[in-house]
Formats: sequence, structure tokens, C-alpha cells
Amino acid sequence: MSARMVGTMDGTKQQRRGNTRQRIQDVALDLFAQQGYEKTSLREIAESLDVTKAALYYHFKTKEEILVSIFDDLTQPILDLTEWGKQQPHTLETKQEIVRRYSEILAGAAPLFRFMQENQAAVRELRVGETFKDRMQGLREIIVDPDAALVDQIRSVSAIFTLHAGMFFIQDLDATPEEKRKAVLEVATDMVTQAHQRTKAT
Repeated sequence: MSARMVGTMDGTKQQRRGNTRQRIQDVALDLFAQQGYEKTSLREIAESLDVTKAALYYHFKTKEEILVSIFDDLTQPILDLTEWGKQQPHTLETKQEIVRRYSEILAGAAPLFRFMQENQAAVRELRVGETFKDRMQGLREIIVDPDAALVDQIRSVSAIFTLHAGMFFIQDLDATPEEKRKAVLEVATDMVTQAHQRTKAT
């Protein structure tokens, strides 16, 4: 029985307890990542779990229901982080902490983000694509100074997507996953720091 590690609001990880619903999510996400969302059937998911389709239907009626449930569970920490950020002063320390915590969230939900990267066409047509945009918009609103110069607003937003890029485009570099994560985090933190300091200096 597999278990997934989920990023929490304080940057730690907690182990999901294995139950049937979560086993379905784990197996489905593995299959979606391996062979693509469109090519994976509910029958294959049921067979991989060694359960009947009726047992699978008890929890989920469609593939999209499974994907939405995975997405909601694994990206809830983004909503938690956004809510936390809204309650904090708009300081450099807050922005740096947001970047740090978001880096942890991405690490905890790496299989989901890998799937989204590799199945972009399918994701765009599903509800999770629009929901993810909304969650990114919420994060953007608390990390960007609205009175900053355009270049610094872009610099702050780019810090978030630098963390995303770090998951996919530096895999061939000679370093451990944690070393690469920390290096990407350092670059992203530098970007929000520079943007903040330039804004306050004007």
C-alpha cells in the first residue's frame, strides 16, 4: 500500500494514511504519469488495484473525479499558504517565507506537478487547469507589490515559476535532488529580495 507525502502549511511533510480512496489516487496518478491521462482507463486503474470497477465506482465515477481529488488534496497547502500570507505584513521576510514554504509544497506534491507538466493539453481542458490558475493568482497577489515597477512585479512572479522550472529543467545537473531544490530556492529568494529592495528604494 503506497502513501504520499503531503506538504503542510509550516513547510513540514506528513504521511498520508493509506486507505482505499488514497490508494486509488496513488495508483491513478502513477498511471496518468506513466502513460498519459487520456490513455489511462478506469478499468486499468481498477486492475492495478486488484479491485472491481464497481468498487472503484463507489469512490469515483470518472477519471476526472480522481484527478480533481488528487489535485484538491495536494494543492490545499497552496490555499493555506495564501491565507497565511494575507494575514502577514507585506515585508521582505514574509515574501521570503512564502517562497520557502512554496518550495516545500512543490517537493511534497512533486508527482502531481510532474503529471501536470507532462500532460499540459489534458490539464488545460480539465477543471484542475483553471483551478490551478486561480491558486497561482492568489499567491501572486500576496508576493507582488502593486506599486512596484513592472520589471519588479515580473521579477517577483518569476520567482514562483523559477521554483516550478527547477522541478523539470535541471534534472540532468550533477547534484542530489535536495541540493538542486535548495539552489533553486536560493535563486527564487534572491529574485523576490531584489524586487522588494528596489521597490522600497524608489
